[in-house]
Amino acid sequence: MAALVRGVFIARLTRTGKSSFLQHSGFGVRRSYQRLFSKGFLGLQARVRPLPLLIATGGGYFGYNQYGQYKDRQLEKLGIEVQPRIANEFQVSIYKSIPTRLLSRAWGRLNQVDLPTWLRKPVFRLYIWTFGVNMKEAAIEDLQHYRNLGEFFRRKLKPQVRPVCNSHCVISPADGKILHFGRVKNCEVEQVKGVTYSLETFLGPHNWTENLTANRSLDEDDPGTYQDALVTKEGNELFHCVVYLAPGDYHCFHSPTDWRVAHRRHFPGSLMSVNPGVARWIKELFCHNERVVLSGEWTHGFFSLTAVGATNVGSIRIYFDKELRTNNPRYNKGTFNDFSYVTNNRQEGVSMRKGEHLGEFNLGSTIVLLFEAPRDFTFNLKAGQKIHFGEPLGTM
Repeated sequence: MAALVRGVFIARLTRTGKSSFLQHSGFGVRRSYQRLFSKGFLGLQARVRPLPLLIATGGGYFGYNQYGQYKDRQLEKLGIEVQPRIANEFQVSIYKSIPTRLLSRAWGRLNQVDLPTWLRKPVFRLYIWTFGVNMKEAAIEDLQHYRNLGEFFRRKLKPQVRPVCNSHCVISPADGKILHFGRVKNCEVEQVKGVTYSLETFLGPHNWTENLTANRSLDEDDPGTYQDALVTKEGNELFHCVVYLAPGDYHCFHSPTDWRVAHRRHFPGSLMSVNPGVARWIKELFCHNERVVLSGEWTHGFFSLTAVGATNVGSIRIYFDKELRTNNPRYNKGTFNDFSYVTNNRQEGVSMRKGEHLGEFNLGSTIVLLFEAPRDFTFNLKAGQKIHFGEPLGTM
């Protein structure tokens, strides 16, 4: 009997000790697992750094995009027509989320900082080498003369290097590259071949046409399409021409013809790049970006010149308009501001002569001409060709 009681007691003690041991062992295993997981997770956090990951992802996407463009160029060299790669809404939204307006304002302030005399030549020579600037055409070739980058960008040219063609009615307003030209069709304008933007979105509501004095051939009660409302004379059509100014080009622009400027419309907007590659990628790029539309009339009817801003080109200056302020934080995207040169102490508007200085950019950008002309007007241009201020655009 005593042996039996002792056996039961030992058995219970053994079970109790085993259970306690298992409990303590389980707790220890759980603690060890948690410690191991915690260390591994913290190590993973330490290894995954957002900035390198972002740079790697962005670099990979950029490389993939560049490779696609390279293949397109190779196909074009073989004479095979390639459809443009149009960005989707998400890609455009991501691009527009970049604070390009703030960066452009910072760049503008940096441009006004005077450089030490000893630093001017190295900085300007680097820019000249990078963008292929021809300083032999500059009115002042001495690099020491330019105190800052802004003065260098806005350098003047020798008068004899840009003779103005007097035998043609419309000349190029600036040095640059011809992106596209032709007739406006169905209220759509081509920024490059195959990529269009809306004429109405680009110019805005045509209530400013009340400042024009040309007699309309259309019924005022039924003006038709937006494009029809701009054509003031029977037998005329609407034409367009896009000139891209690269960073190495002459940054001033001039009057392309003899005309009267009646109205200015300023669209605050984004400041995305306007180089030809981006123009092929983003539909309605010029409608997204900040721009200044000068509208009026010439001998054949409606005429407009639009200066389009771009990254680091938030500052658009019109010489005769001292009140214009571009890339200003007080203006919101998606709005526009009108100013009439007819009703504000200028009963006839602002008369511009062909070749006269009109304005300037801080860096390369784009000029868009939209004008009414007889049907027999013909452009003497090729898409992609280089052109200089003063050279003819077309004939009638």
